[in-house]
Amino acid sequence: MPDAIPKKTVLITGATGYIGRRLKHRLLKSSALKIRILVRNRNKVQVSVADRVDIREGSTFDKDILHDALAGVDTAFYLIHSMGSKDDFQDRDRVSAENFRDACIANGVRRIIYLGGLGVRQDASKHLLSRIETGEILAAKPDRIQTIWLRAGAIIGSGSASFEIIRNISQKLPVMVAPRWVRNRTQPIGIEDVLSYLQASIDLAHTGNLIVDIGAEKLSFEEMMQQAAEIMGLKRYIIPVPVLSPRLSSYWLILFTPLPYKLVAALVEGLKSETIIQNDNAARFYPEIHPHTFKQTVADAIGELEHNQVLSRWCDSSSSEACDIKDFDNPAGAILRDTRIVPFANGQRQQDVFRSACAVGGRNGWFKYNYLWRIRGTIDKMIGGYGLNRGRRICGELRVGDALDFWKVVDIKPDKRLLLYAQMKLPGEAWLEFDVQPDQLVQTAHFIPRGVLGRLYWYLVLPLHHFVFNNLARTVVSAAGKTE
Repeated sequence: MPDAIPKKTVLITGATGYIGRRLKHRLLKSSALKIRILVRNRNKVQVSVADRVDIREGSTFDKDILHDALAGVDTAFYLIHSMGSKDDFQDRDRVSAENFRDACIANGVRRIIYLGGLGVRQDASKHLLSRIETGEILAAKPDRIQTIWLRAGAIIGSGSASFEIIRNISQKLPVMVAPRWVRNRTQPIGIEDVLSYLQASIDLAHTGNLIVDIGAEKLSFEEMMQQAAEIMGLKRYIIPVPVLSPRLSSYWLILFTPLPYKLVAALVEGLKSETIIQNDNAARFYPEIHPHTFKQTVADAIGELEHNQVLSRWCDSSSSEACDIKDFDNPAGAILRDTRIVPFANGQRQQDVFRSACAVGGRNGWFKYNYLWRIRGTIDKMIGGYGLNRGRRICGELRVGDALDFWKVVDIKPDKRLLLYAQMKLPGEAWLEFDVQPDQLVQTAHFIPRGVLGRLYWYLVLPLHHFVFNNLARTVVSAAGKTE
């Protein structure tokens, strides 16, 4: 009997981000591949797949961990970027890409596959320029390693940043006054098509570096909103005007979308210039892939939302400005606490109360004082935070790393503990903990104030806590068994 063909080991960086999480699930279906992932926090890997992948914890800034993660790897996916991150993101992107490329070369990796953005240097935004530079760095040593550089425009799928903007604006505004750049063209592409190109690149029969621009039909942002509205059975009117700057547009968009200011600003800045395909390599080298139309990708994304099948969201990224949870899962250092203890009624079970706690937020709201939560969320949005309208991935289920309005899930112990870390703008750090014991719920708000302002903030909102947190704990318990 002939020997079995050895499996290729594939490394995915950014494996808990929007693209990486979906790519990981797709590649796990292949019997010819062994999947290894490099993540900053192994707790963000879903329990359902954790035992099917080789998890290495660390980042591209730790050279020792990077070399260990790349040992024996055939193909490495580079799915890291700093969208919405700090002001030094360009320098960090350069260092990260150089470390990754050099470690790949040192370990004999055959091929790097990188997903960047469409656009040209001459009129690229800072974030797009950084992604172009990243591709150039990864591909800078073609005599030592091959790089397949895929370039995409707006990626459309349930939970993607571009789709969230288009869907929310189309749903909420019958008439929209917009800047003239909404008529600039791009070539959007569906998330499933992006994954098809990424997967096909593993075994692509090609030598040397290759840049592949991918996308469907050419559309302006205005046309995308009109078509999305049509899919949703709506009629929308868009009036372009010359007076709205990108900064004003960004402030305006955060009121109607779940995205925070920095991420919206980066996306809007990228829309100022056209991002269209510059080569025909997708058709030449991937003839089996036929990108879906924009309307079809929108319909598919809406279908996933309606059926609670959203696998990943824009805020799954592990960049520090986009929801990382490393080192935020322990409130032991909190010096101010608000604790509420609610005994169970006869017949109530621990697992039912835990499930009830996991159902808060999003469309379910925050019970009797939901209007106070909404006011706090609006204030948070206006000062650059995430706000309450970020919502949640799906109803009724949480996993470590999920966004929950302006909270982030940082720890889950099934039927026992749910810990949320506050990502709202605060003069300190805060957590909300649901400790579900056999006969009672212990709900605690933890706070580490930052200086005098932090302490002042805590005591100013303490009267509101009396009503809000007391009602939250009691309603979570009373709703137990009713959330099936």
